[in-house]
Amino acid sequence: MRVGLVIYGSLETISGGYLYDRKLVEYLRRQGDQVEIISLPWRDYLRHLGDNFSPALLRRFRQMSLDILLQDELNHPSFFWINRRLKALFPLVGIVHHLRCSESRPAWQNRLYRLVEKRYLNSLDGFVCNSQTTRREVQALAGAERPCTVAYPAGDRLSPAATPEEIAHRADQPGPLRLLFLGNVIPRKGLHFLLQALSRLPLESWELAVVGSLEFEPKYARLVLRQADQLGLSTQITFHGALDEGDLVAQFRSNQLLVVPSSYEGFGITYLEGMGFGLPSIASTGGAAGEIITHGVNGFLVQPGDVQMLSERIRQLAEDRALLARLSLAARQRFLNHPTWEQTGQRIREFLLNMLTR
Repeated sequence: MRVGLVIYGSLETISGGYLYDRKLVEYLRRQGDQVEIISLPWRDYLRHLGDNFSPALLRRFRQMSLDILLQDELNHPSFFWINRRLKALFPLVGIVHHLRCSESRPAWQNRLYRLVEKRYLNSLDGFVCNSQTTRREVQALAGAERPCTVAYPAGDRLSPAATPEEIAHRADQPGPLRLLFLGNVIPRKGLHFLLQALSRLPLESWELAVVGSLEFEPKYARLVLRQADQLGLSTQITFHGALDEGDLVAQFRSNQLLVVPSSYEGFGITYLEGMGFGLPSIASTGGAAGEIITHGVNGFLVQPGDVQMLSERIRQLAEDRALLARLSLAARQRFLNHPTWEQTGQRIREFLLNMLTR
Protein backbone atom coordinates (compact mmCIF):
# COMPACT_ATOMS: atom_id res chain seq x y z
CA MET A 1 0.00 0.00 0.00
CA ARG A 2 0.98 3.61 -0.53
CA VAL A 3 -0.18 5.34 2.63
CA GLY A 4 -0.13 8.99 3.63
CA LEU A 5 -0.33 10.12 7.26
CA VAL A 6 -1.20 13.69 8.20
CA ILE A 7 0.09 15.03 11.52
CA TYR A 8 0.98 18.33 13.13
CA GLY A 9 4.66 18.86 13.85
CA SER A 10 7.03 15.95 14.39
CA LEU A 11 6.18 12.27 14.58
CA GLU A 12 8.70 12.13 17.45
CA THR A 13 6.53 14.38 19.65
CA ILE A 14 6.24 12.84 23.12
CA SER A 15 2.61 11.94 23.74
CA GLY A 16 0.45 8.83 23.69
CA GLY A 17 -1.19 9.81 20.41
CA TYR A 18 2.08 10.37 18.60
CA LEU A 19 3.47 7.12 20.01
CA TYR A 20 0.43 5.33 18.52
CA ASP A 21 0.99 6.95 15.12
CA ARG A 22 4.71 6.19 15.26
CA LYS A 23 4.17 2.52 16.07
CA LEU A 24 1.66 2.23 13.22
CA VAL A 25 4.11 3.76 10.73
CA GLU A 26 6.85 1.38 11.88
CA TYR A 27 4.55 -1.62 11.47
CA LEU A 28 3.32 -0.64 8.00
CA ARG A 29 6.87 -0.10 6.78
CA ARG A 30 7.91 -3.51 8.11
CA GLN A 31 5.15 -5.01 5.96
CA GLY A 32 6.63 -3.35 2.87
CA ASP A 33 4.11 -0.51 2.65
CA GLN A 34 5.24 2.96 1.59
CA VAL A 35 4.30 5.56 4.19
CA GLU A 36 4.61 9.28 3.52
CA ILE A 37 4.36 11.64 6.50
CA ILE A 38 2.59 14.91 5.71
CA SER A 39 3.49 17.31 8.51
CA LEU A 40 1.67 20.61 8.98
CA PRO A 41 3.07 23.29 11.31
CA TRP A 42 1.63 23.78 14.79
CA ARG A 43 -0.45 26.95 14.94
CA ASP A 44 -3.43 28.20 16.90
CA TYR A 45 -6.88 26.71 16.22
CA LEU A 46 -8.21 29.61 14.15
CA ARG A 47 -5.19 29.61 11.86
CA HIS A 48 -5.56 25.85 11.40
CA LEU A 49 -9.12 26.48 10.20
CA GLY A 50 -7.63 28.63 7.46
CA ASP A 51 -5.73 25.63 6.05
CA ASN A 52 -9.01 24.47 4.48
CA PHE A 53 -8.82 27.35 2.02
CA SER A 54 -5.16 26.94 1.08
CA PRO A 55 -4.62 26.31 -2.67
CA ALA A 56 -1.06 25.22 -1.87
CA LEU A 57 -2.25 22.50 0.52
CA LEU A 58 -4.78 21.16 -2.00
CA ARG A 59 -2.14 21.23 -4.72
CA ARG A 60 0.25 19.32 -2.45
CA PHE A 61 -2.19 16.45 -2.06
CA ARG A 62 -3.09 16.39 -5.75
CA GLN A 63 0.56 15.76 -6.54
CA MET A 64 0.71 12.68 -4.30
CA SER A 65 0.32 9.12 -5.50
CA LEU A 66 -1.41 7.37 -2.59
CA ASP A 67 -3.79 4.46 -2.14
CA ILE A 68 -5.20 5.79 1.12
CA LEU A 69 -4.76 8.85 3.34
CA LEU A 70 -4.71 8.63 7.14
CA GLN A 71 -5.35 11.76 9.17
CA ASP A 72 -4.66 12.03 12.88
CA GLU A 73 -7.92 13.50 14.17
CA LEU A 74 -5.86 16.09 16.04
CA ASN A 75 -5.63 17.73 12.60
CA HIS A 76 -9.41 18.10 12.27
CA PRO A 77 -9.49 21.93 12.10
CA SER A 78 -7.21 21.88 9.05
CA PHE A 79 -9.35 19.39 7.09
CA PHE A 80 -13.00 19.73 8.10
CA TRP A 81 -13.81 21.48 4.78
CA ILE A 82 -11.01 20.61 2.36
CA ASN A 83 -11.69 16.88 2.81
CA ARG A 84 -14.70 17.28 0.52
CA ARG A 85 -12.21 17.75 -2.30
CA LEU A 86 -9.61 15.25 -1.08
CA LYS A 87 -12.19 12.44 -1.10
CA ALA A 88 -12.09 12.50 -4.88
CA LEU A 89 -8.39 11.59 -4.74
CA PHE A 90 -8.24 8.67 -2.26
CA PRO A 91 -10.12 7.15 0.71
CA LEU A 92 -9.80 9.16 3.92
CA VAL A 93 -9.44 7.44 7.30
CA GLY A 94 -9.22 9.27 10.61
CA ILE A 95 -7.12 8.01 13.51
CA VAL A 96 -9.08 9.17 16.54
CA HIS A 97 -7.34 9.24 19.92
CA HIS A 98 -10.03 11.36 21.55
CA LEU A 99 -12.34 14.15 20.48
CA ARG A 100 -11.32 17.65 21.41
CA CYS A 101 -14.91 18.48 22.33
CA SER A 102 -14.80 15.70 24.96
CA GLU A 103 -12.25 17.60 27.04
CA SER A 104 -13.18 19.73 30.03
CA ARG A 105 -13.38 23.43 29.11
CA PRO A 106 -15.96 26.26 28.95
CA ALA A 107 -19.17 25.13 27.23
CA TRP A 108 -19.06 27.82 24.52
CA GLN A 109 -15.63 26.59 23.38
CA ASN A 110 -16.76 22.98 23.20
CA ARG A 111 -19.81 24.01 21.18
CA LEU A 112 -17.46 25.43 18.55
CA TYR A 113 -15.19 22.38 18.62
CA ARG A 114 -18.19 20.07 18.39
CA LEU A 115 -19.45 21.80 15.24
CA VAL A 116 -16.06 21.60 13.55
CA GLU A 117 -15.38 18.02 14.63
CA LYS A 118 -18.82 16.85 13.53
CA ARG A 119 -18.26 18.25 10.04
CA TYR A 120 -14.77 16.74 10.01
CA LEU A 121 -15.92 13.27 11.04
CA ASN A 122 -18.61 13.34 8.38
CA SER A 123 -15.96 14.08 5.75
CA LEU A 124 -14.17 10.77 6.40
CA ASP A 125 -14.70 7.33 4.89
CA GLY A 126 -13.71 5.38 8.01
CA PHE A 127 -12.23 5.54 11.49
CA VAL A 128 -9.49 3.88 13.50
CA CYS A 129 -10.34 4.38 17.19
CA ASN A 130 -8.12 3.64 20.17
CA SER A 131 -10.90 2.49 22.52
CA GLN A 132 -14.55 1.53 22.64
CA THR A 133 -15.18 4.80 24.46
CA THR A 134 -13.71 6.78 21.57
CA ARG A 135 -15.66 4.69 19.04
CA ARG A 136 -18.96 5.41 20.79
CA GLU A 137 -18.26 9.13 20.96
CA VAL A 138 -17.21 9.27 17.31
CA GLN A 139 -20.31 7.43 16.12
CA ALA A 140 -22.58 9.54 18.33
CA LEU A 141 -21.15 12.80 17.00
CA ALA A 142 -20.90 11.71 13.37
CA GLY A 143 -24.52 10.55 13.48
CA ALA A 144 -24.02 7.89 10.82
CA GLU A 145 -22.44 4.46 10.69
CA ARG A 146 -19.13 4.26 8.85
CA PRO A 147 -16.48 1.55 8.73
CA CYS A 148 -14.63 1.60 12.04
CA THR A 149 -12.14 -0.54 13.90
CA VAL A 150 -11.02 -0.35 17.51
CA ALA A 151 -7.28 -1.00 17.74
CA TYR A 152 -6.09 -0.62 21.31
CA PRO A 153 -2.70 0.96 21.99
CA ALA A 154 -0.22 -1.45 23.54
CA GLY A 155 2.22 -1.11 26.41
CA ASP A 156 5.05 -3.41 25.39
CA ARG A 157 7.51 -0.93 23.86
CA LEU A 158 9.56 -0.85 27.09
CA SER A 159 9.93 -4.65 27.44
CA PRO A 160 9.38 -4.82 31.20
CA ALA A 161 10.73 -7.90 32.94
CA ALA A 162 9.76 -7.51 36.59
CA THR A 163 8.93 -10.83 38.20
CA PRO A 164 5.95 -11.35 40.52
CA GLU A 165 8.44 -11.74 43.39
CA GLU A 166 10.07 -8.39 42.60
CA ILE A 167 6.69 -6.68 42.32
CA ALA A 168 5.48 -8.05 45.66
CA HIS A 169 8.76 -7.11 47.35
CA ARG A 170 8.59 -3.54 46.04
CA ALA A 171 5.03 -3.09 47.27
CA ASP A 172 6.04 -4.24 50.75
CA GLN A 173 9.01 -1.88 51.10
CA PRO A 174 8.57 0.41 54.13
CA GLY A 175 8.73 4.17 54.09
CA PRO A 176 6.83 6.80 52.10
CA LEU A 177 4.59 5.52 49.30
CA ARG A 178 6.47 6.27 46.09
CA LEU A 179 4.08 7.86 43.58
CA LEU A 180 4.64 8.45 39.87
CA PHE A 181 2.80 11.03 37.77
CA LEU A 182 3.57 10.43 34.09
CA GLY A 183 2.28 12.81 31.45
CA ASN A 184 2.95 16.17 29.90
CA VAL A 185 2.20 18.88 32.45
CA ILE A 186 -1.03 20.22 30.97
CA PRO A 187 -4.36 20.94 32.71
CA ARG A 188 -6.14 17.87 31.30
CA LYS A 189 -3.73 15.51 33.08
CA GLY A 190 -4.86 16.77 36.48
CA LEU A 191 -1.56 17.30 38.31
CA HIS A 192 -3.10 20.24 40.19
CA PHE A 193 -5.78 17.89 41.56
CA LEU A 194 -3.12 15.42 42.66
CA LEU A 195 -1.24 18.15 44.55
CA GLN A 196 -4.43 19.18 46.31
CA ALA A 197 -5.04 15.56 47.29
CA LEU A 198 -1.50 15.12 48.60
CA SER A 199 -1.77 18.28 50.71
CA ARG A 200 -4.36 16.40 52.82
CA LEU A 201 -1.93 13.60 53.68
CA PRO A 202 0.96 13.53 56.16
CA LEU A 203 4.03 14.85 54.38
CA GLU A 204 6.15 11.91 55.46
CA SER A 205 3.71 9.35 54.02
CA TRP A 206 4.47 9.90 50.32
CA GLU A 207 6.99 10.97 47.68
CA LEU A 208 6.06 12.06 44.15
CA ALA A 209 8.06 11.84 40.92
CA VAL A 210 6.63 13.98 38.10
CA VAL A 211 7.76 12.79 34.67
CA GLY A 212 6.67 14.78 31.64
CA SER A 213 7.44 17.93 29.71
CA LEU A 214 6.79 21.31 31.31
CA GLU A 215 7.07 23.01 27.90
CA PHE A 216 3.66 22.21 26.35
CA GLU A 217 1.78 24.76 28.46
CA PRO A 218 4.42 26.80 30.33
CA LYS A 219 1.89 29.04 32.08
CA TYR A 220 0.13 26.04 33.63
CA ALA A 221 3.47 24.45 34.54
CA ARG A 222 4.48 27.61 36.41
CA LEU A 223 1.15 27.57 38.27
CA VAL A 224 1.71 23.95 39.33
CA LEU A 225 5.23 24.69 40.56
CA ARG A 226 3.89 27.63 42.55
CA GLN A 227 1.04 25.50 43.90
CA ALA A 228 3.48 22.86 45.16
CA ASP A 229 5.48 25.55 46.92
CA GLN A 230 2.45 27.28 48.44
CA LEU A 231 1.06 23.98 49.75
CA GLY A 232 4.41 23.16 51.34
CA LEU A 233 4.89 20.04 49.21
CA SER A 234 8.06 20.89 47.30
CA THR A 235 10.38 18.83 49.50
CA GLN A 236 8.47 15.66 48.57
CA ILE A 237 8.23 16.26 44.80
CA THR A 238 10.84 15.82 42.08
CA PHE A 239 10.12 17.26 38.63
CA HIS A 240 12.15 15.21 36.14
CA GLY A 241 10.84 16.68 32.88
CA ALA A 242 10.61 14.42 29.83
CA LEU A 243 12.81 11.31 30.07
CA ASP A 244 14.28 8.91 27.55
CA GLU A 245 13.14 5.29 27.61
CA GLY A 246 15.96 4.07 29.83
CA ASP A 247 15.27 6.63 32.55
CA LEU A 248 11.53 6.08 32.19
CA VAL A 249 11.99 2.36 32.82
CA ALA A 250 13.94 3.23 35.97
CA GLN A 251 10.98 5.31 37.20
CA PHE A 252 8.53 2.50 36.50
CA ARG A 253 10.74 0.05 38.36
CA SER A 254 11.39 2.19 41.43
CA ASN A 255 7.96 3.67 42.13
CA GLN A 256 5.00 1.86 43.69
CA LEU A 257 1.86 3.58 42.40
CA LEU A 258 0.96 5.47 39.22
CA VAL A 259 -1.40 8.41 39.74
CA VAL A 260 -2.61 10.37 36.70
CA PRO A 261 -6.07 11.82 37.49
CA SER A 262 -6.81 13.17 34.01
CA SER A 263 -10.12 14.88 33.41
CA TYR A 264 -10.37 12.81 30.21
CA GLU A 265 -8.36 10.09 28.45
CA GLY A 266 -9.24 8.60 25.08
CA PHE A 267 -7.32 5.52 26.24
CA GLY A 268 -4.36 6.09 28.59
CA ILE A 269 -1.23 4.28 27.37
CA THR A 270 0.53 5.45 30.53
CA TYR A 271 -1.65 3.23 32.72
CA LEU A 272 -0.98 0.17 30.59
CA GLU A 273 2.78 0.75 30.43
CA GLY A 274 2.85 1.11 34.21
CA MET A 275 0.98 -2.19 34.56
CA GLY A 276 3.81 -3.87 32.66
CA PHE A 277 6.01 -3.09 35.66
CA GLY A 278 3.35 -4.07 38.17
CA LEU A 279 2.25 -0.52 38.93
CA PRO A 280 -1.44 -0.19 39.78
CA SER A 281 -3.02 3.09 38.73
CA ILE A 282 -5.33 5.68 40.15
CA ALA A 283 -7.17 7.37 37.29
CA SER A 284 -10.44 9.16 36.72
CA THR A 285 -13.69 7.89 35.28
CA GLY A 286 -13.44 10.52 32.53
CA GLY A 287 -12.96 8.69 29.24
CA ALA A 288 -11.59 5.21 28.65
CA ALA A 289 -9.37 4.49 31.67
CA GLY A 290 -12.05 2.08 32.85
CA GLU A 291 -11.31 -0.11 29.82
CA ILE A 292 -7.86 -0.76 31.32
CA ILE A 293 -8.35 -0.35 35.06
CA THR A 294 -10.77 -2.57 36.95
CA HIS A 295 -11.72 -0.64 40.08
CA GLY A 296 -10.44 -2.33 43.21
CA VAL A 297 -8.69 -5.08 41.24
CA ASN A 298 -5.68 -3.49 39.50
CA GLY A 299 -6.19 0.13 40.50
CA PHE A 300 -8.82 2.66 41.46
CA LEU A 301 -11.08 5.04 39.52
CA VAL A 302 -12.28 8.34 40.96
CA GLN A 303 -14.57 11.02 39.59
CA PRO A 304 -12.69 13.80 37.74
CA GLY A 305 -11.70 16.49 40.21
CA ASP A 306 -12.70 14.47 43.31
CA VAL A 307 -9.75 15.53 45.44
CA GLN A 308 -11.12 13.97 48.62
CA MET A 309 -11.52 10.47 47.17
CA LEU A 310 -8.18 10.73 45.36
CA SER A 311 -6.53 11.53 48.68
CA GLU A 312 -8.33 8.66 50.43
CA ARG A 313 -7.25 6.10 47.82
CA ILE A 314 -3.61 7.15 48.12
CA ARG A 315 -3.87 7.00 51.92
CA GLN A 316 -5.43 3.54 51.71
CA LEU A 317 -2.56 2.12 49.67
CA ALA A 318 0.09 3.87 51.77
CA GLU A 319 -1.32 2.19 54.87
CA ASP A 320 -2.24 -1.22 53.42
CA ARG A 321 0.77 -2.67 51.63
CA ALA A 322 -0.86 -6.09 51.30
CA LEU A 323 -3.62 -4.47 49.22
CA LEU A 324 -0.97 -2.61 47.22
CA ALA A 325 0.77 -5.92 46.50
CA ARG A 326 -2.47 -7.57 45.32
CA LEU A 327 -3.29 -4.67 43.01
CA SER A 328 0.30 -4.64 41.71
CA LEU A 329 0.27 -8.32 40.77
CA ALA A 330 -3.16 -7.97 39.16
CA ALA A 331 -1.89 -4.98 37.17
CA ARG A 332 0.96 -7.06 35.77
CA GLN A 333 -1.50 -9.80 34.75
CA ARG A 334 -3.76 -7.24 33.04
CA PHE A 335 -0.76 -6.09 31.01
CA LEU A 336 0.06 -9.66 29.95
CA ASN A 337 -3.50 -10.15 28.67
CA HIS A 338 -3.44 -7.03 26.47
CA PRO A 339 -2.65 -6.97 22.72
CA THR A 340 0.89 -6.07 21.64
CA TRP A 341 1.87 -3.24 19.30
CA GLU A 342 2.43 -5.88 16.61
CA GLN A 343 -1.16 -7.10 16.97
CA THR A 344 -2.47 -3.53 16.99
CA GLY A 345 -0.62 -2.73 13.77
CA GLN A 346 -1.91 -5.91 12.14
CA ARG A 347 -5.50 -5.04 13.04
CA ILE A 348 -5.21 -1.55 11.55
CA ARG A 349 -3.50 -2.76 8.38
CA GLU A 350 -6.21 -5.36 7.76
CA PHE A 351 -8.82 -2.64 8.19
CA LEU A 352 -7.05 -0.38 5.68
CA LEU A 353 -6.79 -3.18 3.13
CA ASN A 354 -10.51 -3.82 3.52
CA MET A 355 -11.20 -0.12 2.98
CA LEU A 356 -9.43 -0.34 -0.38
CA THR A 357 -11.74 -3.12 -1.58
CA ARG A 358 -14.98 -1.27 -0.84
